[in-house]
Amino acid sequence: MARTPWLTILGVGENGPEGLSPASHAALASAEIVMGPPRHLGLLPDLAAERIVWPVPFADGLPVLMRVRGRRVVVLASGDPFWFGAGSVIARELERDEWQAIPGPSTVSLAASRLGWPLEQVVCLGLHAAPLTRMRPHLAAGTKAIVLLRDGAAVRELGHYLADLGFGDSQIAVLEALGGPRERVTRLAAHQVDRQDFQHPVAVALECAGAGQALPRCSGIADEFFESDGQITKRPVRALALSALAPKPGELLWDIGGGSGSIGIEWLLADPATSAISIEPRADRVARMLGNADRLGVDRLSVIHGAAPEALQALPLPQAVFVGGGLSAALLEHLAHLPRGTRLVAHAVTLESEALLVDWQARLGGDLMKIALARAVPLGSKRAWDAAYPVVQWSVTL
Repeated sequence: MARTPWLTILGVGENGPEGLSPASHAALASAEIVMGPPRHLGLLPDLAAERIVWPVPFADGLPVLMRVRGRRVVVLASGDPFWFGAGSVIARELERDEWQAIPGPSTVSLAASRLGWPLEQVVCLGLHAAPLTRMRPHLAAGTKAIVLLRDGAAVRELGHYLADLGFGDSQIAVLEALGGPRERVTRLAAHQVDRQDFQHPVAVALECAGAGQALPRCSGIADEFFESDGQITKRPVRALALSALAPKPGELLWDIGGGSGSIGIEWLLADPATSAISIEPRADRVARMLGNADRLGVDRLSVIHGAAPEALQALPLPQAVFVGGGLSAALLEHLAHLPRGTRLVAHAVTLESEALLVDWQARLGGDLMKIALARAVPLGSKRAWDAAYPVVQWSVTL
């Protein structure tokens, strides 16, 4: 027989008790303890329950909650607790039959209702504690987005960020305290945000416009998007590598010899549920990789400062592996013992590393391809082909 949940995660709007359902009122009336941030607690009338302020940072409140485990507890959250809210963080600490949730309208749904935007066509981002660069993959003329921000100062930071990228003409609606008596909607261009003072809680609805450069959605984005010291898998070769790696939702990539991080970052751009670990022996390239990942808006790149195969020992097993540097017989021997179904793509430029791939392709099969590229360059008053070093690609499913 299922036990009665001791915890209720309750969504509260800016209109306080007026917006609560009968079930929400009943949960509050029967609670022994009500926990929440000061703003949420202040929205409610006097209660018989003990009030506990949820501390900052948020993680510090979880031990406090665990100390009252089993008593009748209500935790207050903004709107829908499972839409960029605290609900999932709390729920993963508990068994499923220990809690129930009573959501209210989310800030995102309230914003869409004020603007008449269809939510299924809108990018929704929660950036309370995440950098604004998480927006970068979504910035393209015509895109609509609703962004939840930590405070009014973040609105000005957002305006500057958009202007710096060439999207300062974007039209934004700054939405303060939606659903309550302090609600205010201010419409202006992104480059005009310094003229206003905005208060928490706040969200921004954005219609992207301007001459800024959007990130392409295909494999092989321009090399100029990445900072590098020259150690980068160039755009055409990278497109062929990503095609062979074939990223799918939920999969993990090992990017061995990460260089600028271009392969791992494009793997992550392919789907928000992918993840990647890059292994790089040079500290300067580790820093550069992390900088590229942050600028291009991906936060799921882990970087190991070390050399393969030694650095691979304790890593979670991947679904795909790319070897762009550090190719050796010892590395291929290690990779050959990965689970069946792992996709391996390795590149070679030197004759010695090419010989390794030829040998291993004879052992394990797969496809060998030589990629020879040349681009037209000026030669006196005419033009000629400037050939790059050919790259040999071995791709195999183990």
